[in-house]
Amino acid sequence: MAEPVAAMCDQLIKAVNVMMDAESSQRYRLEALKFCEEFKEKCPFCVPCGLQLADKAQSPVIRHFGLQILEHVIKFRWNNMPPQEKVQLKNCAMGLLSNGTRPIMEEESHIKDVLSRIVVEMIKREWPQHWPDMLTELEALTGLGEAQTELVMLILLRLAEDVVTFQTLPTQRRKDIQQTLTQNMESVFKRVPSQELKAKAHCRVGVATLNTLAGYIDWVALAHITNENCRLLEMLCLLLGGTAECLLSWQEGECGLGVGRAVSRKGKLEDRKPLMLLFDDVAMHYILSAAQSADGAAVASPLSSTQSGEVVGVVERDYTFLKRLCQVLCALGSQLCALVGSSVEVEVPANLHKYLEAFLAFTTHPSQFLRSSTQITWGTLFRHEVLSKDPVIVKMTVRYLNATVHNLVKTGFPSKNDSPSCEYSRVDFDNNEDFNSFFNSFRAQQGEVVLSAPRIVPLEAFHIAEEGLQVQISAPIDVGTTASKTAEGLCSVLSPSAVQWDAMTFFSESVVGQLFKTTDKEKLPIDQGMELMQAVLNYSTRDPLILSCVLTNVSTLFPFVTHRPEYLPQVLYKLFGSITFEVVEESKAPRTRSVKNVRRHACSSIIKMCRDYPQFILPCFDMLYTHVKTLFANELLLTQMEKCALMEALVLISNQFKDYAKQEAFLQELMAPVAQRWQSEETTRVLWDPVQFLAHVGADQTSIDPIAEDMTGISRSRISFCVYTVLGVVKRARWPADPDEAEAGGFVWGRSPSGAPALRNPCSAQVLSLLPNLLALIRTHNNLFLPENMARLSETFTRAYEVMDVEKNLVLGLPQPVLDIYDSPVYKTTLERMQGFFCTLYDNCFHILGNAGPSLQQDFYTIDGLAEKIVNSALVNLDNVPDHRLRPLLHILLL
Repeated sequence: MAEPVAAMCDQLIKAVNVMMDAESSQRYRLEALKFCEEFKEKCPFCVPCGLQLADKAQSPVIRHFGLQILEHVIKFRWNNMPPQEKVQLKNCAMGLLSNGTRPIMEEESHIKDVLSRIVVEMIKREWPQHWPDMLTELEALTGLGEAQTELVMLILLRLAEDVVTFQTLPTQRRKDIQQTLTQNMESVFKRVPSQELKAKAHCRVGVATLNTLAGYIDWVALAHITNENCRLLEMLCLLLGGTAECLLSWQEGECGLGVGRAVSRKGKLEDRKPLMLLFDDVAMHYILSAAQSADGAAVASPLSSTQSGEVVGVVERDYTFLKRLCQVLCALGSQLCALVGSSVEVEVPANLHKYLEAFLAFTTHPSQFLRSSTQITWGTLFRHEVLSKDPVIVKMTVRYLNATVHNLVKTGFPSKNDSPSCEYSRVDFDNNEDFNSFFNSFRAQQGEVVLSAPRIVPLEAFHIAEEGLQVQISAPIDVGTTASKTAEGLCSVLSPSAVQWDAMTFFSESVVGQLFKTTDKEKLPIDQGMELMQAVLNYSTRDPLILSCVLTNVSTLFPFVTHRPEYLPQVLYKLFGSITFEVVEESKAPRTRSVKNVRRHACSSIIKMCRDYPQFILPCFDMLYTHVKTLFANELLLTQMEKCALMEALVLISNQFKDYAKQEAFLQELMAPVAQRWQSEETTRVLWDPVQFLAHVGADQTSIDPIAEDMTGISRSRISFCVYTVLGVVKRARWPADPDEAEAGGFVWGRSPSGAPALRNPCSAQVLSLLPNLLALIRTHNNLFLPENMARLSETFTRAYEVMDVEKNLVLGLPQPVLDIYDSPVYKTTLERMQGFFCTLYDNCFHILGNAGPSLQQDFYTIDGLAEKIVNSALVNLDNVPDHRLRPLLHILLL
């Protein structure tokens, strides 16, 4: 048999050399590959050939191929082999482990890898039933030297990965092996951390040991990790603080990973109690020393320049270690919060301040990623029933809030060099869009924490917000190098002043809201709040991005005004002035997104004030109504949405009349222009006939000149305004919540058999008179999808009923453009305008029906033939209506 085996080995060596030779032709390579694969599948000499080729006298390529042959045999022929051949192959494999490899510093890593795979494949098939002494044999191998110890670590790591992590075994085999592993963890863990890291060879063993530990530490019993008073974690902390040359490699990061994963473990509280050892002075000293060492290596680079003036990049190795160490501190904080105040009676650590100092250092680090990694732990600390009252935490809360003011500033784009964060962002993010998406999530995280922190120090938090806003108010506008394209001297979204205002506004919005929720009325800083509000109201700017922030702060600080009513007119004038805001007066160009945001922001602020403080604003109703009528006199001054917003605000205040007749008269006057247009002969004819409707809105026109487009655009706008107005009134008009006030004001028209008052809405008469044409519009809209009406769409508008691109992107989660989008005028194609018209109009019609029941109550439900009317309008031609148009029907189902 020796001669055939030798001959076959010679042929295999030649074939492998042909495959690996760069000068071999493609044809010869394929033939050699085919020969090798057929050998592994069919030849009966696989085992002896594999062992002969795996001899360490062969070249690494041939040895690797020989070991692959053995692995193939175990994977695909093991079950068909006689028991004696299995034993022989197992003994040969163990022989390769003991004396079949070269010294640890000379052996190829791929040889070690495939050799460990061979043993693991046998373990998966034989242990523990047919190979009970496997662990004992591996333990004996570790006594032969560092090369064998490293191989044993690789075997244990791969075994844990296959069994626990990736679960590549059949269920029953996996359970058997994992159960046996769990039972033998004590002996494994006694061996794993026992190597000394003094020489390079031992360093290799340490690397393998730490990797193996990482494979087990997530799932073994906590008792093995906390054994001997957390001896394992103590040693890992010692490694973190090591200064030997070997620890300057990534191995230091592996120690951090091991500690982090160990401390992150869940389980019974009493089993996790020993983890508090890491708050002792010794462990904390090594953790902090390692952080300072790595931070010095990773931070110094981007903050300093070489003599030639070139900025040195981040040392990724040290930065990775910092991330892992940050995970350790986060995990420690989570364990602290879980244990303190629990049934296991863990006291607040005496050196909690040291831990918090280290943790705050990561929160103030230039890396935005590291900052974000700390947020969840901060929030848990601030919400903790016991820890949040500790004086150390209270002091640290103020420092955290001061840090957050700076962290909220959006800086660190990888394409820029205007911040130390940029260097780190180039490591963490591929482009500006990725960074922007991350930062938006990071800011949301900070917002949640900032909502918790002011509950601990509400007044201090307000003072931080007050000082920050005053700084912004007094500072000149800095447009930076990315000025607006709209007009000279205006900011873009990345201008220094814009990002500073945006951050400070977000912070103050979070803080002030909590101030009024958590502070007694007599302790509120009313004078300081009104001083700040006065400064905000007096601040004048023509920059839309800054003005939008100013308006947010007006809304945020408005609760202070409820204590100083004399300032209300000034607030309203500020908001009304912003409703008609323009950067360039009398410009024919479409407004930029930032200008639209200012106007929309002002409208929303007025609605919010009228919704939340209607009784407070009621004395100014006449002034508001007069101003609104003045604005409405110029039809082109406001958009239809802006007009509807102001009407909603007036309706909200009118609810405070608490007089049915007076409120009904007001609503009739307010809706008179809408009712006149909606019920006109021309509008009725258009709403009831799909053909005329398409012509009226311009959807059947192919080539539209500017004048014709303007006319059809006005027609669409007027229809939309009528529907918006009806929706606003139906949503906002209500009777008094107090039954006595409702009865005194004439809102009760009768009583139910049980004696409950039957209330009426002062808008009922107006809305019901408009309902027939609304139902006709819904029926007409459904009939637009009939084939004959679809054919009437011009080539320009064949896609008018499709889902808009912006909606598709939202559904698919595709990011919108994030940079400089606020500077460009918002140009929409005629198709986009038509799509928006049909989509919004259809949705709003169903919103009206959905709100009519709760709003009008019996006045709606007692309409003669209501069910038939709805069936003949909303439910007409549903077979042809696209699925995405059927979604608004849910508003009817909620009736």
